[in-house]
Amino acid sequence: MTRTLLVAGTEESTGKTAIALALAKIAAGRGESVGYMKPKGTRLESHVGKTRDEDPMLARELLDLDAEMHRLEPIVYSPTFVSEAIRGREDPQELRATVRECFDDLADGRDLLIVEGADRIDTGSIVDLSEPAVADLLDAEVVLVGRYDSARDVDGVLGAAERFGDRFRGVVFNAVPDAAVDEVEAAAGFLEGRDVPVLGVLPRERDLAGVTVADLADELGAEIVTRDAPTDAYVERFLVGAMSAEGALSYLRRSRDGALITGGDRADLQTVALEAPGVRALVLSGGIRPSGAVVGAAEEAGVPILVVGADTRSTVERAEDVVRSGRTRDERTVETMGRLLADHADTDALLRD
Repeated sequence: MTRTLLVAGTEESTGKTAIALALAKIAAGRGESVGYMKPKGTRLESHVGKTRDEDPMLARELLDLDAEMHRLEPIVYSPTFVSEAIRGREDPQELRATVRECFDDLADGRDLLIVEGADRIDTGSIVDLSEPAVADLLDAEVVLVGRYDSARDVDGVLGAAERFGDRFRGVVFNAVPDAAVDEVEAAAGFLEGRDVPVLGVLPRERDLAGVTVADLADELGAEIVTRDAPTDAYVERFLVGAMSAEGALSYLRRSRDGALITGGDRADLQTVALEAPGVRALVLSGGIRPSGAVVGAAEEAGVPILVVGADTRSTVERAEDVVRSGRTRDERTVETMGRLLADHADTDALLRD
């Protein structure tokens, strides 16, 4: 009988895809026949006129699956789909039947089927296919993947565990910074006392945490106007420059591994940002090149300047999408995650019969 494991995330960008595929690879390495599906495709990109989620595409390649994409991803959870569902043009019962039919086909002859959850636990609720509903529909046990930024994240884990009930197997905290290790250990003890197993605490891996400035420039189609500033630094977050220069400095100084996105005509903000040690790059919108003085100061500070043609809002949206999805979501990412799981998680408990 096929075992089914749903890998769900507490929020977007928890590393759920890499963990799901790494677990599949680990199980396959132990001699098991492993399948994969993602019932609701939410990481969308257009391919030949069709909107598809990139995660099943990667799974199909890495796990050498021959299943058709519409089986691996039966529901394309696009904005159009959501709008149609709200208007009553999608039948929840038919959708549930479709998901179950695809699952049965993919599970046939498999020892283990990994089901990757959507971006959030509640995604799919409008068609009765939230993550708890999917777990019930597919008779799956559930592993939760979450970040740990503060003690308040424990609330989300407890809430998820309660919603999944007896199907809940445990939580894996991913990308935990060194400074939070002691706090996570205390949180793990608390959660264990509430019958919520902590099955892994994975340290933050620098090359999985963001994108390099060079990759960001490539994805944004940006021109790098500094010649000598290195572009191998990693960017993990963005700061939007829409404030006065006086009010920006303290805000920028609190940032770590950030890039300032602001208009190309805001020389005052650009100059202030170059004084903040946590700013790794300036991204200037509107196609406006900075002054020679700003370029010179940036090269002296070792901070690259990227110039893009789009407006600030569009640039922010695209840049955040680049970091959220990451260029590193590939075979190397999955291999790295497999190593992290082997070293810092109880893979036997995660994959147990």
